[in-house]
Amino acid sequence: MSTAAVEANVETMPNEPEANKLFRMVMKYKGSDLHLKVGVAPSMRLAGVLRQMQLPQLTSSDMERLMYPLLTPRQRGILDEEGGVDFAHIIYDGDIETRFRVNLFKQRGRLSLVARRVNNKIPSFEDLHLPQVLADITQYDQGIIILAGVTGSGKSTTIASMLQYMNERERLHIVTVEDPIEYTFKDDKSIINQREVGIDVIDWDVALKHAVRQDPDVILVGEMRDRETFSAAMHAAETGHLVFGTIHAGTAPSTIGRLLDLFPRDMHSSLRQSLAFNLKAIIAQKLLPTTKELTAKGTTRVPTNEIMRINPTVRKLILNEEDTKLGDAIRIGKEEGMMDFTESLRLLVVAEKVERATAFEVAPSPEALKMALKGITIAQPGIL
Repeated sequence: MSTAAVEANVETMPNEPEANKLFRMVMKYKGSDLHLKVGVAPSMRLAGVLRQMQLPQLTSSDMERLMYPLLTPRQRGILDEEGGVDFAHIIYDGDIETRFRVNLFKQRGRLSLVARRVNNKIPSFEDLHLPQVLADITQYDQGIIILAGVTGSGKSTTIASMLQYMNERERLHIVTVEDPIEYTFKDDKSIINQREVGIDVIDWDVALKHAVRQDPDVILVGEMRDRETFSAAMHAAETGHLVFGTIHAGTAPSTIGRLLDLFPRDMHSSLRQSLAFNLKAIIAQKLLPTTKELTAKGTTRVPTNEIMRINPTVRKLILNEEDTKLGDAIRIGKEEGMMDFTESLRLLVVAEKVERATAFEVAPSPEALKMALKGITIAQPGIL
């Protein structure tokens, strides 16, 4: 832990809990997380590094005095029964609210807390260096849009940006089911209701059953981690809603296989039918470190994207179980806003957003990227 302590000089509002002083410290210094533990001074994470505040070490009685007023009787019961409880803590400054996602837990018989500050400024496509075709992809009336990538690849941020784009332009009802909420939206043209699993609703199944009865135009189902969540998402799409979801997959074509893997083999044929006619786009994403120039301006990472939209060619390949040819279909579909990782990396290098060496490290085919950077497009074999 960094030895450089952070000065604890913030004003609290009248009649607010004493603990808010610590939460307001995180807000003042734009920290991401608050850490409280008996025997240690309060700490916050600043720019990825844990830093202690210039405050005395916390005692057991300090933690109880600070924490118990934040809990409802129900939350206190969960803490006592299960040894830990999740809840949202909101701090108000006039009309502006800052939300923290809190986990209060017992360790060695004493209370500890970790709280994550939830973002309420949602970045635009331009802020995130995302391709503008994502704006077109938000215009579907119904169907499924999937964000694919590993943990920490920025999927939730990209979806938040897409939902905010819609919020600013269209009169819609958007329902999100999240675990946890990562961005808080403010209603603009749209009405947005955000539900956090474990806080607002008991589980995903109940939340998704409720969602389709809430007159939604758009539903965010979060991570499609199991058969039930994906089936609920597909049902919502089939009944006329636009559904956003995420999945752990490396590329847009491999996402089809990942979804099928959730189900037994004898269901794959009917699933391919559903996917072919309800899937609208798959956006695969990875985050890459930026050039020194961009880092100096405050942008440390940018996304590289693979975008597969469902056109007649892609639909036919999915139905015919020819997933190995989907990469070719993406390259041929460039005019429709499709893009593979090679083309995305080429654009990032040409725009001087990532170093050539970085691009070659993550390129699916370094040779194809090398040719692309020289302006040579490798002819693709006919796939139809």
